[in-house]
Amino acid sequence: MYRKTLSLLTIISVSLTVALVVILMLAKAGIEEGAAKGYGPFELTVGAKGSESQLVLNSLYHVGTPTGNIPHPILEKLQSNKEVDKAFAMTTGDNYNGYPIVGIEPAYFPVRYGERSLAKGRLYNQLGEVVIGSHVAKMASLKVGDTFKGGHGLVEHHEAEEMEHSDHDAEEEEAHSQFIYTVVGILPTLNSADDRALFTTLDYAWKVHHNEKAEQQEITAILVKPKSLGGTQAIKLEYDKLNNIQAVYTSKVVADVVNMVDRGTELITVVTVLCILLATISIALSLVAAIHEKQKDVGLLRLIGKSASFIWVTLIGEGLLITTIGLVLGVFIGHLGCYLGSNMMFEFSGIHINAFAIEATELYLVAGTIVLGILASVGPAYRVYKVETLQLFRS
Repeated sequence: MYRKTLSLLTIISVSLTVALVVILMLAKAGIEEGAAKGYGPFELTVGAKGSESQLVLNSLYHVGTPTGNIPHPILEKLQSNKEVDKAFAMTTGDNYNGYPIVGIEPAYFPVRYGERSLAKGRLYNQLGEVVIGSHVAKMASLKVGDTFKGGHGLVEHHEAEEMEHSDHDAEEEEAHSQFIYTVVGILPTLNSADDRALFTTLDYAWKVHHNEKAEQQEITAILVKPKSLGGTQAIKLEYDKLNNIQAVYTSKVVADVVNMVDRGTELITVVTVLCILLATISIALSLVAAIHEKQKDVGLLRLIGKSASFIWVTLIGEGLLITTIGLVLGVFIGHLGCYLGSNMMFEFSGIHINAFAIEATELYLVAGTIVLGILASVGPAYRVYKVETLQLFRS
């Protein structure tokens, strides 16, 4: 009974360790893929001065708050710049059920994603029309032809807004309650943060917030596709000199964020290594218990002519069986955990995790686990291999 319990605990130990490693691998792959797809051809992001990472994450990943607004004429100046291929302004700050409403020219989509067809409907072309991401359509149960009203600000700020309700807030809410959006299209699954956003015309924010006069019109950020790498640097230097304006290298900021995530996972990696060591020790202890309980059986096998090497291979096989069962369960649990948690991860960070992907490193994990199982089994099995046959009958 003791041996069975120990074997069960060993299987659980191996499976949980493998599951943790699988989840880390898939999460890291999702972050790297999201980083690669996260900004497309837009090598520069222009916005209000502040945190560079905050500007990029809000503009391209729809995470966090904007660094502020900048004057609309900055867009016109950028679009006339000979070093700029494409420049798209964004207006943000409103939401629908927590999903950001983003104002941007519809030409943004073919520039970023190529000539891909919408899953349903068409792109917007007038005030009040919206195209929604595939994730929003699924989670909010919206379809082409549906109408809805947006909310002011970010969803996580609602509680504070309710506590500090002012006349200005009341006017904002009234303006939002009178502005109706109509869904005219649904984007295909893009596996980017745009899957969880709603897109409409740039001027929606000016209409809703009563900033229709030209001198009052501001934008949140500008996504810039330069014509060349040399042009990228020239644009950055030019716009960094402007008051309250910054131009940041999008790829550099994304790389910095990924590096921060990598450093954060180092601690988890240490914990994972400790778990692997504990699982290896558990396999060894389980085999020691097996040898103790089967000592006389092993002696009989030796007496009837079975070689010591046969016994050794049998015991190693038992350790390998325990390891393999734990390995298979761990891989299954890891992928299942990613599948169940993928929506939550995507909602929180805009990072898409493909729970059904098989990473190349996962094959190394399988091979490494099997090798560890064999190594953990060698020691206890070797004890039997060296013991004389008659000694195996001693209690």
